[in-house]
Amino acid sequence: MFKLLSTLALGCALGLTLANTAQAAVPADPSSQPSAVAYRSVKVDDLTIFYREAGRPEAPTLLLLHGFPSSSRMFDPLLARLAQRYHLVAPDYPGFGHSDAPEPKTFAYTFDHLASVMEHFTETLGLTRYALYVQDYGGPVGMRMALAHPERLQALIVQNAVSHEAGLGPLWQKRREFWADRATNEASLRASFFSLATTRQRHVGKNPNVELFNPDLWTDEFNFLNQPGQADIQSDLFYDYRNNVASYPKWQAWLRAHQPPTLVVWGQFDPSFDVAEVAAYRQDLPNAEIHVLEAGHFALDEQPAQIAALVSGFLDKQFKPSAN
Repeated sequence: MFKLLSTLALGCALGLTLANTAQAAVPADPSSQPSAVAYRSVKVDDLTIFYREAGRPEAPTLLLLHGFPSSSRMFDPLLARLAQRYHLVAPDYPGFGHSDAPEPKTFAYTFDHLASVMEHFTETLGLTRYALYVQDYGGPVGMRMALAHPERLQALIVQNAVSHEAGLGPLWQKRREFWADRATNEASLRASFFSLATTRQRHVGKNPNVELFNPDLWTDEFNFLNQPGQADIQSDLFYDYRNNVASYPKWQAWLRAHQPPTLVVWGQFDPSFDVAEVAAYRQDLPNAEIHVLEAGHFALDEQPAQIAALVSGFLDKQFKPSAN
């Protein structure tokens, strides 16, 4: 839960008005009833794409785009809590989770390509209008989808996903060196990027309450990253991340021009993305609803009920809730 004084102090430091992060202002957990989740696969562009789905298809849709090195599994807390009122769909990208992972020789692992597959995924499922929840890699995938088809986007939820240089802290210097000279820097990047220590640090970050983390979170991801072929897949995709940074001005211009209804939920202990990104979103989206949480990069693991309540409250303002 929030510690109000520290959150307000952070808001003042960022020049933000974050009074709405007070605990009393957060709506109650939208449902205490567990909802059935379906685990499905569908053919998209000759690939088998796995996805999780909950809620009734006629309800407003929330499309959930995961981060690295996660999968649709990261959204289990929302699937369990929001499906009474919304239709939730969470796919795994190619190369992630239970979706196909073709070799890089036969499939270009770029964010343009992932966004194209996800766009075709929504078309295959008949998802013509949706709210979009993006985390980490979900940001660059989702922004490409929004720019390609703004008429499909009804609302945007950003959870630790970057669209500004402000969000890229000092650790990104080594990553920029990799982008500038892949051949020279790839071995050192792989040694760090795929290690157990780094995989753990993505979760724990600067959070002082380390004992609250389930170590299965990072050991499962470490095992995934060390599956055959994954180092090549993820190295190619991260090398392409440089094109996300180059696209930031275009995304910012789009946000300023379109002003989509936006909720920003940010874990302040994130070691990957700086909390200064919150202020950058505020500049582009002055009407955005913003909450800074005492959580890290994968805030849903630490504050599932809190985030579900914030998302439900936000979506209720955009849609008339659909009751069973």
